[in-house]
Amino acid sequence: MAEAEVDLGGIVGAVAARARAMTPEFDPGGFLQGLSAQLHGLIPHDRVTVLYLDEGGRTFSVFAEHAAGDAARADGRYTLSLARANRYSIAEAVSSCVFAGQAEFVRDAQSDARGMAGTAVPGVPQAGLRAWMALPLMGVERVIGALIVGSTVPDVYTEAHLATGRQIADVIGPVIESIVLVHTERRRSQRLRVVPEVARVLGTSLNVAEIFDRLAAAVRLVLDFDIMATSLLESDGMKRWLLVAEGRPVRDEARFEDFSFAARLLAREPVLMRDCESELDLAYPADRTILEDGIRSFVAVPLIFADKVGALLAFAKRQPDGFDKSDLEVVEEIAQHVVVAIQHQRLAEEQRRLAVAEVRAQQLERRVQRLHGALSEQYGFGRILGQAPSLREALERAARVAPEETPVLLTGESGTGKELVAQAIHYASRRADGPCVAINCAALSEALIESELFGHERGAFTGADRRKPGRFELAAGGTLFLDEVGELAVSVQAKLLRVLQEHEFVRVGGTVTLKADFRLIVATNRNLTDAMARGQFREDLYYRLSVFPIHLPPLRERGEDVVLLAQEFVRRLGERMGKGQPGLSRDARELLVTYAWPGNIRELQNAIERALIVSDGGLITAAQLGLIRSQLPSGEASLAVANHDAAAATLQELERRAIAAALANAKGNKTAAAGALGITRMRLYTKLKRLGLPFQ
Repeated sequence: MAEAEVDLGGIVGAVAARARAMTPEFDPGGFLQGLSAQLHGLIPHDRVTVLYLDEGGRTFSVFAEHAAGDAARADGRYTLSLARANRYSIAEAVSSCVFAGQAEFVRDAQSDARGMAGTAVPGVPQAGLRAWMALPLMGVERVIGALIVGSTVPDVYTEAHLATGRQIADVIGPVIESIVLVHTERRRSQRLRVVPEVARVLGTSLNVAEIFDRLAAAVRLVLDFDIMATSLLESDGMKRWLLVAEGRPVRDEARFEDFSFAARLLAREPVLMRDCESELDLAYPADRTILEDGIRSFVAVPLIFADKVGALLAFAKRQPDGFDKSDLEVVEEIAQHVVVAIQHQRLAEEQRRLAVAEVRAQQLERRVQRLHGALSEQYGFGRILGQAPSLREALERAARVAPEETPVLLTGESGTGKELVAQAIHYASRRADGPCVAINCAALSEALIESELFGHERGAFTGADRRKPGRFELAAGGTLFLDEVGELAVSVQAKLLRVLQEHEFVRVGGTVTLKADFRLIVATNRNLTDAMARGQFREDLYYRLSVFPIHLPPLRERGEDVVLLAQEFVRRLGERMGKGQPGLSRDARELLVTYAWPGNIRELQNAIERALIVSDGGLITAAQLGLIRSQLPSGEASLAVANHDAAAATLQELERRAIAAALANAKGNKTAAAGALGITRMRLYTKLKRLGLPFQ
């Protein structure tokens, strides 16, 4: 036993040569040759092999081996080359139990079944060996490998040899671990020094996708992979979309929650899968896709943007155990550079978007200004023709109130241009950039007018198959024009009053309170004071609406304005109808000035259109105007009588006569009578009701 101790001390001395392991010139074969020479006095052998078990415990490699006349492996592929191809699965080892810390020996390979299998596997007894021992090598915290001693002589090993082998293994185990760690750290430093090349490649373009192939080439200097991919996590946190990849798999997109390891990535943890077949969960569709695409191992790290996981960087191999913790560290270092590159790309894209948006905003602003100018010209006060003092006074009042938020009440007979004035007020107001929404209160029933004003929810009433915004909503930021407001039912008047008081409303059938933000302009041809006296119009609503009343004079009170308007209609309608611009005969001018115009400007426009249709391109005559004869008796004396009667009669009586005459001329056809008067059929029914005339 003393001799054994002396020899063991010699082995310790030989192992002290580990200092040479700290240099790149360390020779595993030479190291083990020296160890073999020391072992001969203690354990007879013809071959010595040292295996190194990787940290993951799934693969091993040949650290060193020595045999007489074959001191080194022919391919030189030892553990310290740190090449992935040097590794073998522990399932391939004959004495795999040694990696679990159990020593064993085979007395005779020809009679022991363990000696008949796996002889071609590196590190196990080769052909010609009859006996061997497998001894675990212990490091600081784990089994780090195995010492295998083999002989061509059967039954050469005893339990005493096994005990001695254990002592030797205990001595060289920490040394082997130290040597591997030193070389691993050296290799790590070398790899990390190459990583800045990745940053240099990324710095050559602001588009990561464009340089991905060059990026992959740079990464290959420090990492072996089959597939390289960068994926983006969508804002909803649900999907993972492949941005770019080398060696792209067949399918390149998946729902994020369909990965079994999604939670780890969201928790900012890197994922190292050494063997996808055993570590992935086939219950997850995306995990199955990984296996179907032939991926057997991968490493993935989350990319953090604005303190959130926004993407991932992944590398995959089509073989198991393609990556280890040292690879993970390199990938994390690369990921930091990729994050910076993507941030620069996003910043550049955002700057480009802002630049484009600014250009578009400027173009839109210029377009809006042009449109606003065109709308102001088309709907402004300048398009309202006339020089009559009563009209100019009304327009001056309208121009004064336009910049304010004050409600405006426009009064006057039907067809006097109340809607034109309302539009002009809108486009001269501070709300000109907003919408101008109009609705005729007399054209809809009580039930419909409420839905039109307030809007309705789906299912609020029969036929309400979808939500519809009302005019209050549509007019937000602009102007709401209520024409014929005097025709509103009293119940609707009460609800309108509440909107004006509270500045809020609820859709029909709804529960959500909405804010009202519009400037209100209303118009009516009724005498609202009389309507209040008859209980047909709420007094409180009237005072809300009539803050700033403006009365528009009827056409018969505007003198020569009739001819001016007629000439404008001749020009406009003549161009549209291809009739040119025929003039007005003297009798036509006289007739235009003396006619009562119960339909006001609408009736004038209709008269000019009729005249253009029947004219042959010459002057328009009085006969071609086709005016209602009851409003203009034939002969000069009759004209004088008519003018006298018109002056003496009340406005209501004059309107009654005009409507009755129109119905008589149309033989009771209300559509024809309304056309002759220049009003709508619905408006004619309203007037019949108000004037007490028969409907039938």
